[in-house]
Amino acid sequence: MIHDTAVLTQRSLRHVLRSPDTIITTAVTPVAMLLLFVYVFGGAIDLGSSGEEYVDYLLPGILLITVASGVAYTSYRLFLDLQSGIFERFQSMPISRAAALWAHVLTSLVANLVSLSLVVLVALAMGFRSGAGPLAWSGVAAILVLFTLALTWLAVVAGLTARSTDGAGGFAYPLLFLPFLSSAFVPTDTMPGPVRWFAENQPVTSIVDTLRRLYAEQPLGGTVWVALAWCVGLLVLAYLLAMRAYHRRMSAC
Repeated sequence: MIHDTAVLTQRSLRHVLRSPDTIITTAVTPVAMLLLFVYVFGGAIDLGSSGEEYVDYLLPGILLITVASGVAYTSYRLFLDLQSGIFERFQSMPISRAAALWAHVLTSLVANLVSLSLVVLVALAMGFRSGAGPLAWSGVAAILVLFTLALTWLAVVAGLTARSTDGAGGFAYPLLFLPFLSSAFVPTDTMPGPVRWFAENQPVTSIVDTLRRLYAEQPLGGTVWVALAWCVGLLVLAYLLAMRAYHRRMSAC
């Protein structure tokens, strides 16, 4: 299975490299949002007495939007593979059936890590600074990897169950809006009651707060466990749903 997954992952990565518009769209959209919020809206946003630069406050939310934007293409590429009949051809070959899915997942992980690195580089050029050590940054990377895998398996579910290319990519739109209803852009204590309750209890807020505290060298408290619980819980649920949808789809072929 490892060998089959590696071969099919190389195939998927070549497809990504042959579609530079995908890479550009995935990276440029979050960068444009970073520039817009920092240089246009940032001066009007009050972060209280923290004295934190807005680019430092904003970055975690932009990173999560980068992932949500990137996984939409995973669903789209998987849907195209299904429509082309290549999965049926794989079934007639002596290869692992799960390798085709894992290839798309690993391709998504690699592509999203590249996009995330580009966003961080742009943030550094805009003034983002952190005195966090290797351990803290390893924690940031681990949470982003878990979050990416969780959303990627959700993308696999969408790709397996969609009936059109629009449906395959459209599932990501609610994910893109979630950071706006969280602490990603403004403190939640500025929001009205019901909105504040939702913002404080949805997964993005705990993940954003954990990332922010890690690179700001602040105490994590219980927030990190809530963030990890959301990431792992979503990952396990999405994986189980994806495998169920995959077996149903292949049994119907």
